Amino acid sequence: MDRIVVTGNGPLSGQIPIAGAKNACLTLMPATLLSDEPLTLTNAPRLSDIRTMTTLLQSLGAEVSSLNGGQVLAMSSHGLNNHTADYDIVRKMRASILVLGPMLARDGHAIVSLPGGCAIGARPVDLHLKALEAMGAELDLRDGYVHAKVPGGLKGAVIDFPMVSVGATENALMAATLAKGTTVLKNAAREPEIVDLARCLRKMGAQIEGEGTSEITIQGVDRLHGATHPVVTDRIELGTYMLAPAIAGGEVELLGGRMELVAAFAERLDAAGVSVTETDKGLKVARKNGRVRAVDVVTEPFPGFPTDLQAQMMALLCFAEGTSVLEERIFENRFMHAPELMRMGAKIDVHGGTATVTGVEKLKGAPVMATDLRASVSLILAGLAAEGETVVSRVYHLDRGYERVEEKLRNVGAKIERVSGDG
Repeated sequence: MDRIVVTGNGPLSGQIPIAGAKNACLTLMPATLLSDEPLTLTNAPRLSDIRTMTTLLQSLGAEVSSLNGGQVLAMSSHGLNNHTADYDIVRKMRASILVLGPMLARDGHAIVSLPGGCAIGARPVDLHLKALEAMGAELDLRDGYVHAKVPGGLKGAVIDFPMVSVGATENALMAATLAKGTTVLKNAAREPEIVDLARCLRKMGAQIEGEGTSEITIQGVDRLHGATHPVVTDRIELGTYMLAPAIAGGEVELLGGRMELVAAFAERLDAAGVSVTETDKGLKVARKNGRVRAVDVVTEPFPGFPTDLQAQMMALLCFAEGTSVLEERIFENRFMHAPELMRMGAKIDVHGGTATVTGVEKLKGAPVMATDLRASVSLILAGLAAEGETVVSRVYHLDRGYERVEEKLRNVGAKIERVSGDG
């Protein structure tokens, strides 16, 4: 299994292109199931999770072609011949549950395995299921599968989510496009990925209002048609690479970056002493003066500080002057990277959903292990400024969410390589 080897190599300089959003693309791909006409996605990221979703859609009878080196996905669901999303595919990725709403809306029945994915807490799918039940779906959970049917077709409903859920909002939004009548999603997620999905569905003929707010209204239509849609910039990849010069020093421009995607995150960087400025091509990031300052961080649903940038931010705060407190309010069990950073000399104290980080002047390279997608890249970021060599194993997590990490960081001056072997 591959490992990533990082050696501290001083300040960074140059440009890093930011890919299309993994979480947006994984949501947009199942939208092809809503129509028998072609759906083409441009600016698609080249990631293992995208390949997994491709395999899942193909197993249902959809046609998916990867073009232009993987940056264009041409899809068509005119010949669906299977309505069972098998465990062997679904277990690899939680986003697989997003085929349930579209299949149910289009054909009135579906069997979908309960999903797997990263080990960062329970992340139950009950909100997805309750939303579909409110629209008339009959659900039976047995043998690890959701058996769903709706003989008379889905019907519009008012769905008030008890807590904000990106996935449940996406599933309900897609299902509602073909439901009879009007559906109102209250306490809906507001993430850019939701807005991107709504825009794509609107191009396909859906009638949607209110995306980006906590209340989305969908007027069901009889059918959707084909469309071409560019995947929105990946705000998590953007934030991750914004931290590279903050940790290692130097100045890096993130091509395609937009401030509105990372406003809360950029505000915390500014408070820590990191400059973020908009350019014609994206965002430019540089550390202002010397060591960064300690700041407190609380993860929240968008537009708050993203949970998917918490691990990477912790890597920065390991080097900060003073003591920082990070409070994780989205997922339980999401500080598994802390012990690995401590192997490099970080001072971190974890109690439940709170981590207290006392900054040190330097970290030392060490063999460390990735425990999930975002943890893996946090260790790489820490290695950029650590003394000596940091060896990150179990990097298959990394490949689920970041394309060509070594190449992108090498191009701005990092000393990083991927090596084959046990890991």
